[in-house]
Amino acid sequence: MAKYETMLITSATLDEEATAALVGKFKTLIEKNGTIENVDEWGKRKLAYPINDEVEGIYTIITFTSAPEFPAELDRVYGITDGVLRSIIIAKEEAEAK
Repeated sequence: MAKYETMLITSATLDEEATAALVGKFKTLIEKNGTIENVDEWGKRKLAYPINDEVEGIYTIITFTSAPEFPAELDRVYGITDGVLRSIIIAKEEAEAK
C-alpha cells in the first residue's frame, strides 16, 4: 500500500447537491480500492486561468492509501467524468523517523 493525495477541481456551475454527488462518487471509488485518510474541501476559488470558459472551480483534496495500480484507474475515471475541470494525483513519501 502507498500513500497518495489527489486534488480535484469541479465545475462551479454545478449546484451544491451535484457537486457533493460528484465528490461522493470519487470518495466511494477510493474507499472500494483503499482507505481515505483525510478529505479537505476548499470550496469555490478563482482559477489561475479560464478552463472551458469557466473562471471558478470547486477544490477538493483527498489523502488516501491504496495499491500502486489504483491511481491510474482513478485518473482514467476523472478524465471521463463530466464536471471535472482538472485533477492531479501525487504519491506522498513517508517522512523518515529521526
